[in-house]
Amino acid sequence: MRVLASFAVLTAFATAASAEATKYPLTLRNCGVEITFDAAPASAVSLGQAATEILYALGLADKVAGTAVWFSDVLPEFAEANAGVERLADNDPSFESVVAKRPELVIAQYEWHVGPQGIVATREQFRDLGIATYILPTDCVGKDNTVGGDGTRLEPFTTATLYATITELGQIFDDQDAAAALVADLRAREAAAKAKVAAMAIDDISAVFWFSSPELDLDPYVTGRKGAPGYILDVLGVRNVVESDEEWPTVGWETIARANPTVIVAAEMTRRRFEADDIERKRAFLASDPVARQMEAVKADRIVVMTSDSMEPGIRVVTGLEQLADALASYGLAK
Repeated sequence: MRVLASFAVLTAFATAASAEATKYPLTLRNCGVEITFDAAPASAVSLGQAATEILYALGLADKVAGTAVWFSDVLPEFAEANAGVERLADNDPSFESVVAKRPELVIAQYEWHVGPQGIVATREQFRDLGIATYILPTDCVGKDNTVGGDGTRLEPFTTATLYATITELGQIFDDQDAAAALVADLRAREAAAKAKVAAMAIDDISAVFWFSSPELDLDPYVTGRKGAPGYILDVLGVRNVVESDEEWPTVGWETIARANPTVIVAAEMTRRRFEADDIERKRAFLASDPVARQMEAVKADRIVVMTSDSMEPGIRVVTGLEQLADALASYGLAK
């Protein structure tokens, strides 16, 4: 019996109290491509820290043959498991290094790694070798990755997509109980953060999320209004000073300074691809740049340091929500 499951069905399924064991073969439509699993994958390579940490959170570290594309240290609770998994590359791995691990499945956080113009390889290249591919739906549902540097959101990201992604991975690996438990925990934490904010009297507060910059004197990568940070801001009732639908558009500091955000959320990461990946370089720039240092957030030292992975649509987005809620309360902006 062939099982057909659309992502919309799984979005509803993510709210179910319990789930039946997976009936194989399992056929899914993933980011526009139909994939079929005859059994739970015995091994996988994950490209993207958010994807890797979801697998670890599901208790699937023993299935992970290799990882790549890291922005920061793995979550402490996964450090021991991660130590036993080979890191193929801090950034983008080669096609050969992925194939050498002989995975049955490659899981990618971003479509641009294994999509139609995949910089690691295309899905067809992996398929020709008998390797299945799965792209996290958080990077393709309601999103056009052919427009803008990091894609453009056609619909705002919500955690419903994240929870459905976790549920779908639970189906693929026939580990529905772990998926349901993880979703329940994240839902409870998100609800608690929302309740905390609901008890606050939020005034007109604005913010900008600064991810990085290729060079400090170039326009920074900041969050658009429909990505994961945009969701955090919407939930907390904070206005995003950037109105772009692109995932991470570049916006000049003169434009940001004119908007004069109340709070700046700056990404911290261990990656050192760009000069502004270093949080201390970010801080020094904000304090010394003649334009940036005039912003209210800089003068009042309302700079929230958040791990870059809390700005991505993974399990850490709930941590980012909690962290910004706590910061608003500590600044006296929400009472």
